[in-house]
Amino acid sequence: MKNTKNDTAQKSLHPRNKHHGNYDFTSLIETLPELKPFVTVNKFGNESIDFANPDAVRALNKALLKHFYNISYWELPKTNLCPPIPGRADYIHYIADILAEVNSGQLPTGKSVRILDIGTGANCIYPIIGHQEYGWEFVGTEVDKPAKHTAETIINNNPELKDAVSIRLQESKRNIFKGIIQPGETFDFTICNPPFHNSKGEAIKGTTRKLKNLGKTTEGKPILNFGGQNNELWCEGGELAFITNMIYESVHFKTQCKAFSSLVSKKENLKPLYTVLKKVNAKNVRTIDMEQGNKISRFLVWHF
Repeated sequence: MKNTKNDTAQKSLHPRNKHHGNYDFTSLIETLPELKPFVTVNKFGNESIDFANPDAVRALNKALLKHFYNISYWELPKTNLCPPIPGRADYIHYIADILAEVNSGQLPTGKSVRILDIGTGANCIYPIIGHQEYGWEFVGTEVDKPAKHTAETIINNNPELKDAVSIRLQESKRNIFKGIIQPGETFDFTICNPPFHNSKGEAIKGTTRKLKNLGKTTEGKPILNFGGQNNELWCEGGELAFITNMIYESVHFKTQCKAFSSLVSKKENLKPLYTVLKKVNAKNVRTIDMEQGNKISRFLVWHF
């Protein structure tokens, strides 16, 4: 088994990512006027928003999705996770690079490329970016019925997504691929942003830390100021248990999925995950590092 760790180490967003540099708030407000009340000049003299304000973050995301991805409708309940779009776009662009490796170096586009997004969430962010950037077809999975409904409402209100993205309900919280991938069905890649905390208490601590890093008091703040329901933010055993289960299940679908992947938020989880991958005889295992400013994220890739 080939282990290629730290396969790429960029100090900025992926070269094809549309979100390099500071946000152009003038253009974004022209695209979505409702963003304007949330934009102020910060202590450095730059236009910005209060990233500790969920309403401001939601308005920024709506503007970004409309401006860069032609998404006219994107409405989320305040309880759902509101993702940082630049980092989500990076994952999609690196997946495209990997797909190009087995396509004579050409970035594959169009509906012939099928991606399975595990835990799409109400925001439906990966299918949106992947389809609007590359024209790929997506099947998303979701264990939460209201989140599935919200994602489907977004899809149905954006004509370009209607025939390219579908969401399937995962009836069992113990399963990941089972009950989702149908007999004879194939996918080019599976992607996943797993729940990374192992308990509600750990998730609350994470939110408190984020608010303090933004210079905000946590007193009187909502428990999950950044949004996110239990299945989005935590699961028993955290991301290590979730991805371990995913690896063991992937063995049963190795002829139907050309490659599997998952984000890994905690670097210390890589070593035990590599041990599991070796145990199941996975091939070409590698970790792709992504860097957005001071934030480092990564995803794990394997196939059989």
